[in-house]
Amino acid sequence: MRTAREVSFPQGARPFEEGGRADRFWVIRTGSVGLGMRVPGRRAAVVGRLGHNELVGWSWLFSPHVRHLGAEAATPVRAYEFDAAAVHALCQDDPGVARDLTRWVGNVVARRLHAARIRLLDLYGPYGAGSAL
Repeated sequence: MRTAREVSFPQGARPFEEGGRADRFWVIRTGSVGLGMRVPGRRAAVVGRLGHNELVGWSWLFSPHVRHLGAEAATPVRAYEFDAAAVHALCQDDPGVARDLTRWVGNVVARRLHAARIRLLDLYGPYGAGSAL
């Protein structure tokens, strides 16, 4: 937390865009953020919504440090913002911090991948997510 600073975003603010440089991340205190991806000729497709105590942005941890999605505040948001370079420096100094942080972000990515797979089954599977293959 010593590298964090408190920030707020009004509804509709875009903390980052798909394809942008991933140099920071946030943990939401209040409000919600929608994650979306560009769809040619249409508005961005919202692929997830994040709320209290959830991580916004994980691309800062993995090369090439480029955002895979864009983000938009769905409601007014208060969050802790972390500078990726400062967190990387902490990880270099303390392998335990690096291990714990990598495990935490990995679990976040795994949960989101699972949720995306379920949504895809609901949208495109012949029997929805509830059926066995």
